[in-house]
Amino acid sequence: MSRRLYMSAPDVGELEERYVLDAIRSGWIAPLGPDVDAFERSLAELTGRSHAVALSSGTAALHLALLAHGVRPGDTVLTSTMTFAATANAIRYVGAHPYFIDSLEATGNIDPALLEEALTGMADRGERPAALLPVDLLGKVADYPKISALAARFEVSMISDAAESLGASHLGRPAGSFGSAAAISFNGNKIMTTSGGGMLLMDNADVAGRVRYLATQARQPVPHYEHTEVGYNYRLSNILAALGRAQLERLPGMIARRREIRELYRSLFADVAGVEIFGGTTDAEDNFWLTSILVDPTVSGWPASELSEALAADNIESRPLWKPMHLQPVYTHDRALVNGVSQRLFETGITLPSGSVLSDADLDRISVRIRAYLGSK
Repeated sequence: MSRRLYMSAPDVGELEERYVLDAIRSGWIAPLGPDVDAFERSLAELTGRSHAVALSSGTAALHLALLAHGVRPGDTVLTSTMTFAATANAIRYVGAHPYFIDSLEATGNIDPALLEEALTGMADRGERPAALLPVDLLGKVADYPKISALAARFEVSMISDAAESLGASHLGRPAGSFGSAAAISFNGNKIMTTSGGGMLLMDNADVAGRVRYLATQARQPVPHYEHTEVGYNYRLSNILAALGRAQLERLPGMIARRREIRELYRSLFADVAGVEIFGGTTDAEDNFWLTSILVDPTVSGWPASELSEALAADNIESRPLWKPMHLQPVYTHDRALVNGVSQRLFETGITLPSGSVLSDADLDRISVRIRAYLGSK
């Protein structure tokens, strides 16, 4: 069996090794330390934020963002249905209920018109949501100017789930700069990684202080261990932050490599009827985290799943787009306002190997397999 090619494997090398080794030799092995402080400063500067808090995961960042914004049991949070489960799970962690909103055709991001419809309906019923939680899908930043205007009009906090979009932008503003807080993920498959890890970005010093407090077991500032409320063990370790600092230095190059991979797929499918690059008209501000295609089987004559099976035969990973949250068994009883877009994206889309660690030889192998499959049709 050929070596497995993953969809988005970590891209680490000598620079990461040097940074991690330096952190180990410094003696800062336990959580927190100078690399955490430096990593937070760098992320805040990159995204134009006043504060950044390094955490154990992007999910932890979402959880603490909701708590810090006063979301409580029984509340409602409006969010994207086209997302990974972590977004909805974080809402459940605080005892709130997700209200899923469907997608725009071009990007898969939350549809502002549907969001407005949902907010208006809630207002007419005398309901007030606790927060909005839009998601940046696959490295494409949501339409925050429209979403922010709705948040202001309906007087509701807006938190950005920017887990997938670091390095992208919208109208010249970087991902992570939108909303009263924004959550970033450094999971192993993301555009850059700290193995596991995340960051919460914000401008409000009180929110930053609250998040730091909750993330360190809500320990009171006294010599002994004193706790007046439940906290969490959510801080990022100094060693993983060192890895993140190296990755951040290499981020522009890793984005550039993923752009090259996007262009390769664009050329492979350029003349294939019924196939398009997902979100291909909005590449200018993308971070190219993952490249997906949409396949219309009534035109192409074959479904996306069949190409995925052909790739799997050569040990090449691919995967459908996210299954919408309103279709997930665990969330079928929660409210949703849908237009069918997210379900159609799930049913017709597959994500192809997109990681910057892929070599030219790896890409040749993928291309040969795709061309062979297309040639058999």
